[in-house]
Amino acid sequence: MNSSHQVLGASASAPASSWNRHDTHWLLSLFGTAVGAGILFLPINVGLGGFWPLVIMALAAFPMTYLAHRGLARFVLSSKKDDSDFTDVVQEHFGATAGRLISLLYFLSIFPILLIYGVGLTNTVDDFIVNQLGMDSPPRAVLSGVLVAAMVAVMLGGEKLMLRAFAFLVYPLVAVLFGLSLYLIPHWQIPSMDISSAPELATNLWLAVPVIVFSFSHAAAISSFANAQRRHYGEQARAKSDNILKYTAIMLISFVLLFVFSCVFALSSEQLLAAKEANISVLSYLANTYNNPLLAYVGPLVAFVAITSSFFGHFLGARESFNGLVVKHSSLSYHGADKLGVALMFVAIWICAIYNPSILGMMEAISGPIIAMILFIMPMIAVYKVPALAQYRGKLSTLFVLLVGALAVSALVYSLLS
Repeated sequence: MNSSHQVLGASASAPASSWNRHDTHWLLSLFGTAVGAGILFLPINVGLGGFWPLVIMALAAFPMTYLAHRGLARFVLSSKKDDSDFTDVVQEHFGATAGRLISLLYFLSIFPILLIYGVGLTNTVDDFIVNQLGMDSPPRAVLSGVLVAAMVAVMLGGEKLMLRAFAFLVYPLVAVLFGLSLYLIPHWQIPSMDISSAPELATNLWLAVPVIVFSFSHAAAISSFANAQRRHYGEQARAKSDNILKYTAIMLISFVLLFVFSCVFALSSEQLLAAKEANISVLSYLANTYNNPLLAYVGPLVAFVAITSSFFGHFLGARESFNGLVVKHSSLSYHGADKLGVALMFVAIWICAIYNPSILGMMEAISGPIIAMILFIMPMIAVYKVPALAQYRGKLSTLFVLLVGALAVSALVYSLLS
Protein backbone atom coordinates (compact mmCIF):
# COMPACT_ATOMS: atom_id res chain seq x y z
CA MET A 1 0.00 0.00 0.00
CA ASN A 2 1.20 3.52 -0.70
CA SER A 3 1.39 6.47 1.63
CA SER A 4 -2.22 7.42 1.03
CA HIS A 5 -3.19 4.25 2.85
CA GLN A 6 -1.05 4.67 5.96
CA VAL A 7 -2.82 3.87 9.18
CA LEU A 8 -3.62 6.85 11.29
CA GLY A 9 -1.91 6.04 14.54
CA ALA A 10 -3.37 2.69 15.57
CA SER A 11 -3.38 -1.01 14.91
CA ALA A 12 -6.21 -3.42 14.25
CA SER A 13 -6.48 -3.98 17.98
CA ALA A 14 -7.50 -0.38 18.70
CA PRO A 15 -10.45 -0.20 21.09
CA ALA A 16 -13.79 0.72 19.54
CA SER A 17 -15.75 1.36 22.71
CA SER A 18 -15.32 5.14 22.92
CA TRP A 19 -15.10 8.06 20.55
CA ASN A 20 -11.54 9.22 19.78
CA ARG A 21 -9.48 11.52 17.58
CA HIS A 22 -9.36 8.98 14.75
CA ASP A 23 -13.17 8.95 14.63
CA THR A 24 -13.36 12.75 14.69
CA HIS A 25 -10.90 13.06 11.81
CA TRP A 26 -12.92 10.67 9.68
CA LEU A 27 -16.22 12.34 10.59
CA LEU A 28 -14.78 15.65 9.38
CA SER A 29 -13.42 13.99 6.22
CA LEU A 30 -16.80 12.52 5.31
CA PHE A 31 -18.55 15.79 6.16
CA GLY A 32 -16.11 17.71 3.98
CA THR A 33 -16.57 15.29 1.10
CA ALA A 34 -20.35 15.73 1.24
CA VAL A 35 -20.41 19.53 1.62
CA GLY A 36 -19.21 20.54 -1.82
CA ALA A 37 -20.32 23.25 -4.19
CA GLY A 38 -23.73 21.56 -4.46
CA ILE A 39 -24.82 22.91 -1.08
CA LEU A 40 -24.70 26.44 -2.48
CA PHE A 41 -27.41 25.51 -5.00
CA LEU A 42 -29.39 23.19 -2.73
CA PRO A 43 -31.69 25.90 -1.25
CA ILE A 44 -32.65 26.98 -4.77
CA ASN A 45 -33.29 23.47 -6.08
CA VAL A 46 -35.24 22.28 -3.05
CA GLY A 47 -36.95 25.54 -2.10
CA LEU A 48 -38.68 25.92 -5.45
CA GLY A 49 -40.78 22.82 -4.77
CA GLY A 50 -42.71 24.60 -2.03
CA PHE A 51 -42.86 24.42 1.76
CA TRP A 52 -44.34 20.96 2.36
CA PRO A 53 -42.03 19.06 -0.02
CA LEU A 54 -39.16 20.85 1.71
CA VAL A 55 -40.36 19.70 5.13
CA ILE A 56 -40.96 16.12 3.99
CA MET A 57 -37.56 15.89 2.32
CA ALA A 58 -35.92 17.33 5.44
CA LEU A 59 -37.48 14.55 7.52
CA ALA A 60 -36.36 11.91 5.02
CA ALA A 61 -32.83 13.28 4.59
CA PHE A 62 -31.30 11.51 7.60
CA PRO A 63 -32.45 7.94 6.85
CA MET A 64 -31.67 8.44 3.15
CA THR A 65 -28.15 9.63 3.90
CA TYR A 66 -27.22 7.37 6.79
CA LEU A 67 -28.72 4.09 5.60
CA ALA A 68 -27.32 4.36 2.06
CA HIS A 69 -23.75 5.12 3.16
CA ARG A 70 -23.95 2.51 5.90
CA GLY A 71 -24.97 -0.04 3.27
CA LEU A 72 -22.03 0.87 1.02
CA ALA A 73 -19.56 0.67 3.93
CA ARG A 74 -20.95 -2.71 4.98
CA PHE A 75 -20.58 -3.90 1.39
CA VAL A 76 -16.89 -2.93 1.35
CA LEU A 77 -16.35 -4.59 4.74
CA SER A 78 -18.06 -7.81 3.58
CA SER A 79 -14.94 -8.98 1.75
CA LYS A 80 -13.12 -12.09 3.00
CA LYS A 81 -9.82 -10.22 2.52
CA ASP A 82 -8.66 -7.61 5.00
CA ASP A 83 -7.17 -5.18 2.46
CA SER A 84 -9.90 -5.21 -0.23
CA ASP A 85 -10.89 -1.89 -1.76
CA PHE A 86 -14.13 -1.24 -3.67
CA THR A 87 -12.85 -2.77 -6.93
CA ASP A 88 -11.69 -5.91 -5.11
CA VAL A 89 -15.04 -6.36 -3.35
CA VAL A 90 -17.22 -6.01 -6.46
CA GLN A 91 -15.05 -8.50 -8.32
CA GLU A 92 -15.18 -10.92 -5.38
CA HIS A 93 -18.98 -10.77 -5.12
CA PHE A 94 -20.11 -10.22 -8.72
CA GLY A 95 -17.37 -11.91 -10.76
CA ALA A 96 -14.60 -10.54 -12.97
CA THR A 97 -16.68 -9.12 -15.84
CA ALA A 98 -19.37 -7.47 -13.72
CA GLY A 99 -16.69 -6.36 -11.29
CA ARG A 100 -14.76 -4.55 -14.02
CA LEU A 101 -17.93 -2.83 -15.27
CA ILE A 102 -19.05 -1.69 -11.80
CA SER A 103 -15.53 -0.52 -10.95
CA LEU A 104 -15.34 1.46 -14.18
CA LEU A 105 -18.75 3.03 -13.52
CA TYR A 106 -17.62 3.88 -9.98
CA PHE A 107 -14.58 5.73 -11.35
CA LEU A 108 -16.71 7.50 -13.98
CA SER A 109 -19.15 8.63 -11.29
CA ILE A 110 -16.36 10.39 -9.38
CA PHE A 111 -13.86 11.68 -11.94
CA PRO A 112 -16.19 14.17 -13.71
CA ILE A 113 -16.87 15.80 -10.34
CA LEU A 114 -13.13 16.44 -9.97
CA LEU A 115 -13.17 18.23 -13.33
CA ILE A 116 -16.07 20.38 -12.13
CA TYR A 117 -14.23 21.22 -8.92
CA GLY A 118 -11.06 22.13 -10.82
CA VAL A 119 -13.02 24.62 -12.93
CA GLY A 120 -15.05 25.88 -9.97
CA LEU A 121 -12.04 26.45 -7.73
CA THR A 122 -10.16 28.35 -10.44
CA ASN A 123 -13.18 30.55 -11.18
CA THR A 124 -13.81 31.24 -7.48
CA VAL A 125 -10.22 32.32 -6.77
CA ASP A 126 -9.97 34.35 -10.00
CA ASP A 127 -13.24 36.15 -9.22
CA PHE A 128 -12.04 36.91 -5.68
CA ILE A 129 -8.73 38.31 -6.94
CA VAL A 130 -10.47 40.58 -9.44
CA ASN A 131 -13.58 41.70 -7.54
CA GLN A 132 -12.54 41.65 -3.89
CA LEU A 133 -8.80 42.34 -4.07
CA GLY A 134 -9.06 44.69 -7.07
CA MET A 135 -6.16 43.07 -8.89
CA ASP A 136 -5.77 41.98 -12.50
CA SER A 137 -6.80 38.44 -13.38
CA PRO A 138 -3.70 36.19 -13.31
CA PRO A 139 -2.89 33.92 -16.28
CA ARG A 140 -5.46 31.14 -16.05
CA ALA A 141 -2.96 28.38 -16.86
CA VAL A 142 -0.71 29.47 -13.99
CA LEU A 143 -3.52 30.01 -11.47
CA SER A 144 -5.25 26.71 -12.21
CA GLY A 145 -1.95 24.82 -12.25
CA VAL A 146 -0.94 26.16 -8.83
CA LEU A 147 -4.36 25.45 -7.28
CA VAL A 148 -4.70 21.92 -8.65
CA ALA A 149 -1.08 21.08 -7.82
CA ALA A 150 -1.56 22.30 -4.24
CA MET A 151 -4.62 20.11 -3.73
CA VAL A 152 -2.95 17.07 -5.28
CA ALA A 153 0.14 17.67 -3.12
CA VAL A 154 -2.01 17.38 0.01
CA MET A 155 -3.36 14.05 -1.23
CA LEU A 156 0.18 12.79 -1.92
CA GLY A 157 1.11 13.62 1.67
CA GLY A 158 -0.78 10.55 2.86
CA GLU A 159 -3.83 9.80 4.95
CA LYS A 160 -2.56 11.68 8.00
CA LEU A 161 -1.99 14.96 6.13
CA MET A 162 -5.29 14.62 4.26
CA LEU A 163 -7.25 14.15 7.48
CA ARG A 164 -5.52 17.16 9.05
CA ALA A 165 -6.38 19.23 5.97
CA PHE A 166 -10.02 18.18 6.31
CA ALA A 167 -10.03 19.24 9.97
CA PHE A 168 -8.47 22.58 9.04
CA LEU A 169 -11.06 23.24 6.31
CA VAL A 170 -14.24 21.83 7.83
CA TYR A 171 -14.25 23.78 11.10
CA PRO A 172 -14.40 27.21 9.39
CA LEU A 173 -16.90 25.84 6.86
CA VAL A 174 -19.25 24.73 9.65
CA ALA A 175 -18.77 28.04 11.47
CA VAL A 176 -19.51 30.14 8.38
CA LEU A 177 -22.56 28.08 7.40
CA PHE A 178 -23.92 28.35 10.92
CA GLY A 179 -23.18 32.08 11.09
CA LEU A 180 -24.86 32.75 7.74
CA SER A 181 -27.90 30.75 8.80
CA LEU A 182 -28.25 32.87 11.94
CA TYR A 183 -27.58 36.11 10.03
CA LEU A 184 -30.55 35.45 7.76
CA ILE A 185 -33.05 34.78 10.58
CA PRO A 186 -34.15 38.45 10.92
CA HIS A 187 -34.94 38.39 7.17
CA TRP A 188 -37.19 35.32 7.36
CA GLN A 189 -40.61 35.57 5.79
CA ILE A 190 -43.54 33.28 6.54
CA PRO A 191 -43.61 30.89 3.58
CA SER A 192 -46.77 29.92 1.79
CA MET A 193 -48.39 26.95 3.53
CA ASP A 194 -50.58 26.13 0.55
CA ILE A 195 -50.83 22.42 -0.08
CA SER A 196 -50.64 21.51 -3.74
CA SER A 197 -52.65 18.69 -5.26
CA ALA A 198 -51.57 15.16 -4.43
CA PRO A 199 -50.13 14.45 -7.92
CA GLU A 200 -48.18 17.73 -7.91
CA LEU A 201 -46.87 17.09 -4.39
CA ALA A 202 -45.82 13.56 -5.33
CA THR A 203 -44.05 14.82 -8.48
CA ASN A 204 -42.20 17.55 -6.57
CA LEU A 205 -41.07 15.03 -3.96
CA TRP A 206 -40.02 12.52 -6.60
CA LEU A 207 -37.91 15.05 -8.53
CA ALA A 208 -36.35 16.33 -5.29
CA VAL A 209 -35.01 12.90 -4.30
CA PRO A 210 -31.84 13.08 -6.47
CA VAL A 211 -31.10 16.61 -5.22
CA ILE A 212 -31.19 15.47 -1.60
CA VAL A 213 -29.28 12.27 -2.33
CA PHE A 214 -26.38 13.91 -4.09
CA SER A 215 -26.19 17.00 -1.92
CA PHE A 216 -25.40 14.76 1.05
CA SER A 217 -23.37 12.13 -0.82
CA HIS A 218 -19.94 11.20 0.53
CA ALA A 219 -19.87 7.89 -1.33
CA ALA A 220 -16.50 8.70 -2.97
CA ALA A 221 -14.71 8.41 0.39
CA ILE A 222 -16.58 5.39 1.78
CA SER A 223 -14.26 2.67 0.44
CA SER A 224 -11.14 4.32 1.91
CA PHE A 225 -13.09 5.08 5.08
CA ALA A 226 -14.24 1.48 5.53
CA ASN A 227 -10.74 0.10 4.96
CA ALA A 228 -9.28 2.59 7.43
CA GLN A 229 -11.72 1.37 10.08
CA ARG A 230 -10.86 -2.26 9.30
CA ARG A 231 -7.13 -1.53 9.76
CA HIS A 232 -7.82 0.49 12.89
CA TYR A 233 -10.52 -1.57 14.62
CA GLY A 234 -10.22 -5.05 13.16
CA GLU A 235 -13.32 -7.16 13.86
CA GLN A 236 -15.13 -4.16 15.35
CA ALA A 237 -14.83 -2.17 12.10
CA ARG A 238 -18.44 -2.66 11.03
CA ALA A 239 -19.94 -1.43 14.31
CA LYS A 240 -17.52 1.49 14.48
CA SER A 241 -18.16 2.44 10.84
CA ASP A 242 -21.91 2.46 11.51
CA ASN A 243 -21.35 4.75 14.48
CA ILE A 244 -19.13 7.25 12.66
CA LEU A 245 -21.50 7.33 9.68
CA LYS A 246 -24.45 7.97 11.99
CA TYR A 247 -22.82 11.01 13.57
CA THR A 248 -21.61 12.22 10.18
CA ALA A 249 -25.21 12.13 8.90
CA ILE A 250 -26.49 13.93 12.00
CA MET A 251 -23.87 16.67 11.59
CA LEU A 252 -24.61 17.00 7.88
CA ILE A 253 -28.36 17.16 8.28
CA SER A 254 -28.20 19.62 11.19
CA PHE A 255 -25.95 22.21 9.60
CA VAL A 256 -26.99 21.87 5.97
CA LEU A 257 -30.74 21.87 6.60
CA LEU A 258 -30.44 24.88 8.93
CA PHE A 259 -28.66 26.67 6.08
CA VAL A 260 -31.25 25.52 3.52
CA PHE A 261 -34.28 26.52 5.61
CA SER A 262 -32.72 29.86 6.50
CA CYS A 263 -32.04 30.68 2.85
CA VAL A 264 -35.47 29.50 1.67
CA PHE A 265 -37.27 31.49 4.40
CA ALA A 266 -35.21 34.61 3.59
CA LEU A 267 -36.06 34.53 -0.12
CA SER A 268 -39.40 34.44 -1.91
CA SER A 269 -40.22 31.82 -4.53
CA GLU A 270 -39.82 34.53 -7.18
CA GLN A 271 -36.32 35.30 -5.91
CA LEU A 272 -35.38 31.61 -5.83
CA LEU A 273 -36.59 31.29 -9.43
CA ALA A 274 -34.57 34.35 -10.43
CA ALA A 275 -31.46 32.84 -8.85
CA LYS A 276 -32.05 29.58 -10.72
CA GLU A 277 -32.52 31.38 -14.04
CA ALA A 278 -29.35 33.41 -13.44
CA ASN A 279 -27.51 30.12 -12.71
CA ILE A 280 -25.81 31.55 -9.62
CA SER A 281 -25.40 30.14 -6.13
CA VAL A 282 -27.69 31.21 -3.30
CA LEU A 283 -24.79 33.09 -1.67
CA SER A 284 -24.19 35.14 -4.80
CA TYR A 285 -27.88 35.97 -4.99
CA LEU A 286 -28.02 36.89 -1.30
CA ALA A 287 -24.98 39.15 -1.71
CA ASN A 288 -26.70 40.95 -4.58
CA THR A 289 -30.05 41.13 -2.78
CA TYR A 290 -28.83 42.40 0.59
CA ASN A 291 -25.92 44.44 -0.78
CA ASN A 292 -23.84 43.38 2.19
CA PRO A 293 -20.03 43.68 1.85
CA LEU A 294 -19.57 40.83 4.33
CA LEU A 295 -21.48 38.43 2.07
CA ALA A 296 -19.29 39.51 -0.84
CA TYR A 297 -16.26 38.17 1.05
CA VAL A 298 -17.92 35.26 2.81
CA GLY A 299 -19.40 33.87 -0.42
CA PRO A 300 -16.06 33.15 -2.14
CA LEU A 301 -14.63 31.86 1.15
CA VAL A 302 -17.45 29.32 1.58
CA ALA A 303 -17.21 28.28 -2.08
CA PHE A 304 -13.42 27.86 -1.83
CA VAL A 305 -13.54 25.80 1.35
CA ALA A 306 -16.51 23.70 0.21
CA ILE A 307 -14.95 22.91 -3.18
CA THR A 308 -11.51 22.16 -1.70
CA SER A 309 -12.77 19.84 1.03
CA SER A 310 -15.03 17.99 -1.38
CA PHE A 311 -12.18 17.75 -3.93
CA PHE A 312 -10.06 15.87 -1.39
CA GLY A 313 -12.75 13.29 -0.73
CA HIS A 314 -13.52 12.71 -4.40
CA PHE A 315 -9.83 12.56 -5.36
CA LEU A 316 -9.41 9.86 -2.72
CA GLY A 317 -12.16 7.76 -4.31
CA ALA A 318 -11.04 8.36 -7.90
CA ARG A 319 -7.43 7.51 -7.05
CA GLU A 320 -8.36 4.28 -5.30
CA SER A 321 -10.72 3.08 -8.05
CA PHE A 322 -8.22 3.96 -10.82
CA ASN A 323 -5.45 2.03 -9.05
CA GLY A 324 -7.71 -0.98 -8.56
CA LEU A 325 -8.72 -1.05 -12.22
CA VAL A 326 -5.17 -0.65 -13.59
CA VAL A 327 -3.47 -3.13 -11.24
CA LYS A 328 -5.99 -5.86 -12.10
CA HIS A 329 -5.73 -5.39 -15.85
CA SER A 330 -2.08 -4.49 -16.48
CA SER A 331 1.41 -5.47 -15.40
CA LEU A 332 1.86 -2.26 -13.42
CA SER A 333 2.48 -2.47 -9.69
CA TYR A 334 0.25 -0.60 -7.23
CA HIS A 335 2.85 2.16 -6.86
CA GLY A 336 3.25 2.43 -10.63
CA ALA A 337 -0.52 2.62 -11.17
CA ASP A 338 -0.79 5.22 -8.41
CA LYS A 339 1.87 7.46 -9.99
CA LEU A 340 0.25 7.12 -13.41
CA GLY A 341 -3.24 7.82 -12.05
CA VAL A 342 -2.19 10.91 -10.08
CA ALA A 343 -0.31 12.30 -13.10
CA LEU A 344 -3.19 11.67 -15.52
CA MET A 345 -5.81 13.12 -13.17
CA PHE A 346 -3.67 16.19 -12.48
CA VAL A 347 -3.21 16.89 -16.20
CA ALA A 348 -6.90 16.29 -17.01
CA ILE A 349 -8.15 18.52 -14.18
CA TRP A 350 -5.61 21.22 -15.07
CA ILE A 351 -6.52 21.24 -18.78
CA CYS A 352 -10.21 21.34 -17.94
CA ALA A 353 -9.65 24.24 -15.54
CA ILE A 354 -7.70 26.16 -18.20
CA TYR A 355 -10.35 25.81 -20.89
CA ASN A 356 -13.21 26.50 -18.45
CA PRO A 357 -15.92 24.49 -20.27
CA SER A 358 -19.58 24.61 -19.31
CA ILE A 359 -19.71 21.02 -18.08
CA LEU A 360 -21.71 21.10 -14.86
CA GLY A 361 -25.06 19.97 -16.22
CA MET A 362 -23.56 17.33 -18.49
CA MET A 363 -21.38 15.87 -15.75
CA GLU A 364 -24.23 15.84 -13.25
CA ALA A 365 -26.29 13.95 -15.80
CA ILE A 366 -23.49 11.39 -16.19
CA SER A 367 -22.47 11.11 -12.54
CA GLY A 368 -25.93 11.30 -10.99
CA PRO A 369 -27.53 8.03 -12.14
CA ILE A 370 -24.26 6.13 -11.63
CA ILE A 371 -23.87 7.37 -8.06
CA ALA A 372 -27.49 6.40 -7.31
CA MET A 373 -26.92 2.89 -8.64
CA ILE A 374 -23.65 2.39 -6.77
CA LEU A 375 -24.67 4.04 -3.49
CA PHE A 376 -28.25 2.76 -3.22
CA ILE A 377 -29.00 -0.12 -5.53
CA MET A 378 -25.81 -2.21 -5.89
CA PRO A 379 -25.09 -2.68 -2.12
CA MET A 380 -28.71 -3.72 -1.55
CA ILE A 381 -28.56 -6.24 -4.40
CA ALA A 382 -25.43 -7.58 -2.70
CA VAL A 383 -27.45 -8.09 0.49
CA TYR A 384 -29.49 -10.74 -1.36
CA LYS A 385 -26.45 -12.24 -3.09
CA VAL A 386 -23.57 -12.21 -0.58
CA PRO A 387 -23.74 -14.66 2.38
CA ALA A 388 -21.79 -12.24 4.61
CA LEU A 389 -24.66 -9.73 4.25
CA ALA A 390 -27.51 -12.22 4.56
CA GLN A 391 -28.49 -10.94 8.01
CA TYR A 392 -29.81 -7.71 6.41
CA ARG A 393 -32.22 -9.42 3.99
CA GLY A 394 -35.85 -8.41 4.30
CA LYS A 395 -35.10 -5.59 6.74
CA LEU A 396 -37.08 -2.37 6.35
CA SER A 397 -33.88 -0.33 6.02
CA THR A 398 -32.74 -2.47 3.06
CA LEU A 399 -36.06 -2.06 1.26
CA PHE A 400 -36.10 1.69 2.01
CA VAL A 401 -32.65 2.21 0.45
CA LEU A 402 -33.66 0.19 -2.62
CA LEU A 403 -36.83 2.29 -3.01
CA VAL A 404 -34.94 5.59 -2.70
CA GLY A 405 -32.36 4.39 -5.23
CA ALA A 406 -35.09 3.45 -7.72
CA LEU A 407 -36.79 6.84 -7.20
CA ALA A 408 -33.50 8.71 -7.66
CA VAL A 409 -32.54 6.92 -10.87
CA SER A 410 -36.05 7.17 -12.38
CA ALA A 411 -36.29 10.88 -11.49
CA LEU A 412 -32.92 11.60 -13.11
CA VAL A 413 -33.90 9.71 -16.26
CA TYR A 414 -37.24 11.56 -16.34
CA SER A 415 -35.46 14.93 -15.94
CA LEU A 416 -33.06 14.12 -18.79
CA LEU A 417 -35.85 13.02 -21.15
CA SER A 418 -38.34 15.79 -20.33
